[in-house]
Amino acid sequence: MFRCPSCGAFNRVSAGHAGVPTCGRCKKDLDTSGAPQEVDADGYARAVASSPVPVLVDFWAPWCGPCRMAAPILDQVGRQKAGALVVLKVNTDEHPQPSAQLGIRGIPTFVVFKGGREAARQSGVLPAPQMAQWVEAQSG
Repeated sequence: MFRCPSCGAFNRVSAGHAGVPTCGRCKKDLDTSGAPQEVDADGYARAVASSPVPVLVDFWAPWCGPCRMAAPILDQVGRQKAGALVVLKVNTDEHPQPSAQLGIRGIPTFVVFKGGREAARQSGVLPAPQMAQWVEAQSG
């Protein structure tokens, strides 16, 4: 399953799909790389509530050094689990509501959601192998 960055719809894409797949709702090209997607508070809420696959959310801010260190790790994890996991990024400076609702006090904080509910939380950056193991353990 892949989330359309334009409209937020989830799309099923077969493994052997030829060419660039398009969104079934808005007909724009889908990014099937698994790269993290920036979302606002509404996009976050819709994705978590409706995703048929686990969602890993990175709560971060541009001024946060550890957040910047985590970015390539999340990109790697997202690409490795493309289609089986959706990776989202919420800038807590621009969109403070989701982190306030979840009681997040420090960044970076990573939260895995399954079926619209929080399944696991990790505060602080882990080295790439440990982050990949943590995500795998939470997302299945």
